Amino acid sequence: MKKFLSVKLSGSLLLSLLIILLLFHILILVKVVPYEIVWGGQVKDTSSMLIFEGISVFITIIFMLIVSMKIDYIKPGKFLRIVNIGLWFAFVYFLFNTIGNLTSGVILEKLIFAPVTIIMTILAFRLAIEK
Repeated sequence: MKKFLSVKLSGSLLLSLLIILLLFHILILVKVVPYEIVWGGQVKDTSSMLIFEGISVFITIIFMLIVSMKIDYIKPGKFLRIVNIGLWFAFVYFLFNTIGNLTSGVILEKLIFAPVTIIMTILAFRLAIEK
């Protein structure tokens, strides 16, 4: 896997997907995209959507910072150990997110989001295994 996907390529791809994900969450927050298509259809009102999407935006930005530090777009300094732990957390998060998307009652999550989160899981794993 290390020869097939370099750290820089993996990080750049994952960062690109995270930016797209952030834009998607922002579109949900401004009600361009209906919130019924995310969170397994569990969100039933605007106030719940604001909380769930706020959490999603926060986590996505944290992952963007971690990936940016891993591929030296941002110098990690003395936070390299935290970055590496954060990448393992991201890997597990994306893995569980993939399972959630595959078991969701929302067909869009199964057909579109599950394949994307599978890719994000693989990319996060590639970054996490790099010393």
